Amino acid sequence: MPAIQTLEVPIRGMDCAECTQHVKHAIARLPGVQDVNVYLASEKAVIRLDPEQVGLPAIRGAVERAGYSVANATTDAAQETVESRTSAELQNFARPIWYLLGFVFAAVLFVVVVGEWLGLFEAITTRVPMPVGAAIVLAAGYPVFRKVVKATLRGQVIAHTLMTLGVIAALAVGQWATAAVVVFFMRIGDYVETFTAERARRAVKDLAAMAPRTARLEQPGGEAVVPIERVVPGDTVIVRPGEMIPVDGDVVSGRATVNQATITGEAMPVEAGPGTHVYAATLVNLGSLRLRTTHVGADTTFGRVIRLVEEAEAHRADVERIADRFSAIYLPVVATIAALTLLMRHDPMATAAVLVVACSCSFALATPVAMLASIGAGAKKGIMIKGGKYLETLAKADVLLIDKTGTLTLGKPRITDIVVMDNRESMIRESESAEETGVTVDSQSGILRLAASAERYSEHPLAEAVRQAAGDRGLALDEPQDFEAMPGSGVRARVGGCMVEVGSRRMADRLMVDLPEDCRKQLEAIEKEGKTMLFVAVNGRLEGVLAAADTLRPEVHQAMAQVRKYGIRKIELLTGDHSAAAATISLEIGIPYRAELRPEDKIDVVKEYQSQGSVVVMVGDGVNDAPALAQADVGIAMGAAGSDVAIEAAHIALMREDWLLVPQLLAISQRTMGVVRANIAFTAIYNLVGLSLAALGFLPPILAAAAQSLPDLGILANSSRLLKQRDKYE
Repeated sequence: MPAIQTLEVPIRGMDCAECTQHVKHAIARLPGVQDVNVYLASEKAVIRLDPEQVGLPAIRGAVERAGYSVANATTDAAQETVESRTSAELQNFARPIWYLLGFVFAAVLFVVVVGEWLGLFEAITTRVPMPVGAAIVLAAGYPVFRKVVKATLRGQVIAHTLMTLGVIAALAVGQWATAAVVVFFMRIGDYVETFTAERARRAVKDLAAMAPRTARLEQPGGEAVVPIERVVPGDTVIVRPGEMIPVDGDVVSGRATVNQATITGEAMPVEAGPGTHVYAATLVNLGSLRLRTTHVGADTTFGRVIRLVEEAEAHRADVERIADRFSAIYLPVVATIAALTLLMRHDPMATAAVLVVACSCSFALATPVAMLASIGAGAKKGIMIKGGKYLETLAKADVLLIDKTGTLTLGKPRITDIVVMDNRESMIRESESAEETGVTVDSQSGILRLAASAERYSEHPLAEAVRQAAGDRGLALDEPQDFEAMPGSGVRARVGGCMVEVGSRRMADRLMVDLPEDCRKQLEAIEKEGKTMLFVAVNGRLEGVLAAADTLRPEVHQAMAQVRKYGIRKIELLTGDHSAAAATISLEIGIPYRAELRPEDKIDVVKEYQSQGSVVVMVGDGVNDAPALAQADVGIAMGAAGSDVAIEAAHIALMREDWLLVPQLLAISQRTMGVVRANIAFTAIYNLVGLSLAALGFLPPILAAAAQSLPDLGILANSSRLLKQRDKYE
């Protein structure tokens, strides 16, 4: 059986969502094509095919027969480079053109309305011969009419089909001026739609333009700047100050501050040093780095971000599909109304007005433009949304399920308590050697410094927590001697002439410690909170206890308060951790919990809520929570930068670990659906009123021509508000 391949084909000539459907259907009909998705924003088709049955020539032919073209890869790459260099200039150039067109549109609309009112158009049409007027209409509308004819010959109905019928109807009743106005607004509408589509795809082009094209590769003979295509995992790459990191990799040597806004959306630079993982398309501000490459090109985190934005179009919202189905039946409905108008009123002018005022473009535009705008705005904030349907679903969510470790909490232990044993008299009697060496054990800082010194070279996560706590207090560590790791018990080392042991209760039991009553009660209280205890002994005597726990993210309280404002009625904590640890976190943020859950248990909880009719959102770290993320109506991966599992399993990925992005995401979804509903309601009411007035003879063809473009412009203007989402959602 032949292997199925995936082919990406650049498509040119698409300027609306309807175009993508035409291209998709043309390619899908080819033998050997398994699946095809066509993306307007990135102007390409991604095709799964059998290479033995179909190839690029056949695909090119199908696309051309549909009225579009396949771009040459080399030319396309050069064009992208030029476009990336001139993006700012083009945007500055387009702004005055946009204002000029708005002025022209308003002027023409004013002239049409006033001219019809004063009877000026009748004077013009009587002086200009009908053949001349018809020639003007055909010449001005040739690009549009050409598309309609081609589509009709292929058995397709496009947005301009109905408007073309309106032009024909106007010409049929001798209203060439009306037909000219229809053509004018058709061309204006085409420009506006193309301009809006270009703004949407500009987000993808700008992202792609940010990807580094070269890398400074370390070679036996020295450094060499090579095309990024020549770099492979395992290569060593050098990045100088002010340069863009070209690959995903681990820092081998060097230190620098790195601006990771392109990946995480966070403008504050981070410190990178040996062992730090860094990402392609992030900027080195200060310092230089030597990296060992892990991922290159499309396999980098930045490459996956681009792919997410591109593929978001494939996951279409249900309201978008409803709009598509409505548009498909709209033409016969309008044709029926026009026929009834002619039969019942015997008024060709009213019939022509019905055909002129009707326009299905607005329904087709109502949803996709809004969805694409919000997906692009979210991407700039570090929120990767895989499709409009997830925005729609999220707007209806009422249950939020949350993983604990790495999601609500920081995912790494921190020292939360330091207990000093109350046996000072014994310590004084036996502390002569300690005083000689400068070792003190009668304070929290003293216990912590001893423990951190003993743990200085331990690789255990709890040892890192001890060292971090000592660093936070500015404690200077001693160099340990005779270091020994004791599996299952702890570590032992000589610090300042004293033998220091740091370990679990097993170590304390070995010392047969008889704890004072008040210390024992304090430790029991700490254990009930689910914290892990490290016992610190000096010269065989227990001197202190360190308690470690995974701590709550600092922004969680604020985020939980905001989340409840967006219709979330139930929030629950799900964790595989033991009950004591879950209870502590649960009590701190005031939500119920279920502990000691396996991955399949979390799926069952999601299904339980779904069976009750709830729309469930699951937030997890995208690794052990992957099954529940996939089962939820909307799965959100927290801090997904660099995590393949997170990006693949979740429907939405938050590229930085910031809980405030969750209420922002809920706000984006609800604001988007509000815009979509407004678009659809406005279109439905406007068309109903327009068709009624035209059918009853109250809307002359010339005014119908002016009126038919207003819904499109209104929808585009309303949806464009989503391109600039507010920074705060409260």
